[in-house]
Amino acid sequence: MAVAPHSSNTYRDSDLPRTELEQLELSVVIPCLDEAETIVECVTTALQTLTFHKIAGEVIVADNGSTDGSPLLAEECGARVVSVKEKGYGSALMGGIDNARGRYIVMGDADGSYDFRAIPLFLQKLRSGCDLVQGCRLPVGGGVVESGAMPWLHLYVGNPFFSRFARLLFRTPIHDINCGLRAFSKELYRRIDQRCTGMEFAVEMVLKATLFGESIGEVPITLHPDKRITGKPHLRTFRDGWRTLRFYLLISPRWIFLYPGLFLMAAGALLGGLALGSVQIGSAVLGINTALVSSMIVIVGYQLVIFAALMKIFAVMEGLLPYNKTTKTYFQLFTLERGLLCGGAALLPGLTLIGLALYHWWSASFGDLTSEVTLYYVVPGVLLSILGIQTLFSSFAFSILGMKRKKASHSISY
Repeated sequence: MAVAPHSSNTYRDSDLPRTELEQLELSVVIPCLDEAETIVECVTTALQTLTFHKIAGEVIVADNGSTDGSPLLAEECGARVVSVKEKGYGSALMGGIDNARGRYIVMGDADGSYDFRAIPLFLQKLRSGCDLVQGCRLPVGGGVVESGAMPWLHLYVGNPFFSRFARLLFRTPIHDINCGLRAFSKELYRRIDQRCTGMEFAVEMVLKATLFGESIGEVPITLHPDKRITGKPHLRTFRDGWRTLRFYLLISPRWIFLYPGLFLMAAGALLGGLALGSVQIGSAVLGINTALVSSMIVIVGYQLVIFAALMKIFAVMEGLLPYNKTTKTYFQLFTLERGLLCGGAALLPGLTLIGLALYHWWSASFGDLTSEVTLYYVVPGVLLSILGIQTLFSSFAFSILGMKRKKASHSISY
């Protein structure tokens, strides 16, 4: 790749006619919070790269409340400064991207660790059809981490863990999900509707782009040591690590609710069936007490399955998850009427079994029932009744959440 020479010839707002300002190909967005030691080098390198490769673009510095003169320095060397009041890495980037004029966006940190001379590599993949191009610092994806550029905990634990976790849960086709140097089309940004205002903004973009079926590419890059001398890193290892993990779970109702719920239901049903049959395993006899515990397991599992469905509907309506063919089929199958029928189908036999137990009690003149026989009616009867009642009321909850909204881009009808 040709390296942009140091030159004073850069694209500035004043150098471009209005028609060209409205049709810029690329905007470089750099979030900034007290980066006076490095912001000039970052802006200058980005601008020189645009000029050298004849890319019609601009550099935007999204200032998040700097008090060290960073905005003035950035403006003096050719950047357009956008002030973002709401605090947070994601907030700063949102403010910069919303004000960008380019068809494509390149985002990168202002600490000097990313080399903006790699911009043409990202732009080339965007031009070839990618919606998102992720940088990769890790060797597994061809990247290079220079000595001292990344804490060992991030290099060997955090970044590999979150990247592999994303590949496992969401099948993301990248190897470094936390890399802050990336490029994407502004149309992609509008489609996926970013929400996170903190460091997890970067992860949200990759995961949602994957879930929405966008075209994703990867470019290996070199991570350099932070060039700040007195400035402190904005990343907080454990706080931001937890927020990232939390976001993974929040947009994956299958893994946090559905799969555990189905497992518990299956395990509880199996255990309960053995218990009601008084099966003996070794020296252990599974009886009515085991049946009670298995009923609890089934109920907890069913609750998790309901939570998974509720979260799915809410996430789709809020734009956190895509409204795809699978989701459409799900909503077509599970209607209010079918839910009421299923709930009634469970509630009726449940109440019947409880009625049989009441009959035995009545036969004993409502006296003390010392026999365990009635419990074999009561336990499954109570279990089926609870599942039926939960299904009935959950069906109304699903229907309410899925009602058409006038302003919803993807409405769900029942």
